[in-house]
Amino acid sequence: MKAKLRVEKIGGTSMSRFPEIVDNIILRDPSDVYGRIYVVSAYGGVTNELLEHKKSGEPGIYQLFRNQENYARKMLALRDHLFKLNETFVHAGLDLAAANEFVDDHIDLAINILRSMDNVLASGYVSRKALLLAARELLASLGEMHSAFNSANILQNRGFDATFIDLSGWEDSRQLTIDERIKASFEGIDPFRTICFATGYTKGTEGIMREFDRGYSEVTFSKVAVLLGASEAIIHKEYHLCSGDPVLMGVENIHPVCSTNFDVADQLADVGMEAIHPKASKPLEINNIPIRIKNAFDPGHAGTLITKDFIAPKSMVEIVTGSDKVTCMEVHDTRMVGEVGFDLRILQVLAKHDISYISKATNANTIGMIIGDRDCKPEMIAELQDRFEQITLRKVAIVCAIGSNIGQPGILAKAAGALATDGINILAVSQTARQTNMQFVVERDHFAKAQIALHKALCARQPQTCAG
Repeated sequence: MKAKLRVEKIGGTSMSRFPEIVDNIILRDPSDVYGRIYVVSAYGGVTNELLEHKKSGEPGIYQLFRNQENYARKMLALRDHLFKLNETFVHAGLDLAAANEFVDDHIDLAINILRSMDNVLASGYVSRKALLLAARELLASLGEMHSAFNSANILQNRGFDATFIDLSGWEDSRQLTIDERIKASFEGIDPFRTICFATGYTKGTEGIMREFDRGYSEVTFSKVAVLLGASEAIIHKEYHLCSGDPVLMGVENIHPVCSTNFDVADQLADVGMEAIHPKASKPLEINNIPIRIKNAFDPGHAGTLITKDFIAPKSMVEIVTGSDKVTCMEVHDTRMVGEVGFDLRILQVLAKHDISYISKATNANTIGMIIGDRDCKPEMIAELQDRFEQITLRKVAIVCAIGSNIGQPGILAKAAGALATDGINILAVSQTARQTNMQFVVERDHFAKAQIALHKALCARQPQTCAG
């Protein structure tokens, strides 16, 4: 019987608690240590320092380089931070001298490369956009190289065969695509004889950040799983994929989701609750590789299994979620009624400005679209105002009831009734005939209240045993 290979992704917050990861995941079952490839993120907060804060947008080293400010000083401050991080892993088995030397060498080299890029930029002979993207990729790779090197070093010092798989391309000048680099890097390595720690960043001629930006580590994870023929792709997070927000609703009122499908994962990603980046999940879905979402700090729980064909045997809402960082953009135009392709004209403007909408509702002369707050670009709004009679913007929230099988008589009425009982007015509602996602647009200050009301009405807590 052919041994089953598992490819596992460990996120940044979890990596910062690596000694627990060793106990909970890597060495939890001493008889099942090999046959696993770990694709690791940078330690929590490091990529924010290198690029920009993922949520607040606070500038990091990349922005300093882009604005021709003193990025070298910030790089040296980052080096000192990484040295301190290394100290926290000494008790887990890290060789501090080797780890600090690795950081020191790569920070020095990065500063020298960025200075060379500065000179090239100043010459005006190359595309500024292309060079800035190269700088962004160079900086992003540093965080994953650091964490992957440390991980392999710790396991080696604890007596295990472990290998640092460097997909960053720093030591390889060959012009390879992302797929080619992954294949070349794993060539001659038997993951059933060594524990592999691969960088979440992969260098490729197409530029992994050009299309995926901060989602690059999950794309690497997905590609490694597909190219090496994994039987399962596992993502370790610091929480379970649950029926609702535990902070908002209380742990006692929610439950982990045992099974769902890729369609539901896409619905979650659409409102910002990513179980996995949608462009990373698609190759896994196509190749029929199941994804398992696990809580790294609850190792006895089997987690959530995401498969291609799962449909809940009993109609139910699996997850209530949403976003309060959205805007309702309404286009009202009396010429709309009966005109074929009117909405195409709106979509062409959105496409021009690289904007995707989350939800859409329409009547005879009004089309309402829910878009992210950050997508309300002044130049896009101005163009719409030039073309159509009236554009209205309203900051709102969207609350979703999602499941692989939510089609049942009266469920929409039940959801609307729960919101009405709590005094929540529905501004817009959307659901397709596929019936996997009911979307309710509400006032922004009703966001939390609406989630609680829907979860209480549609996701009654029920004992579940999630199979491994």
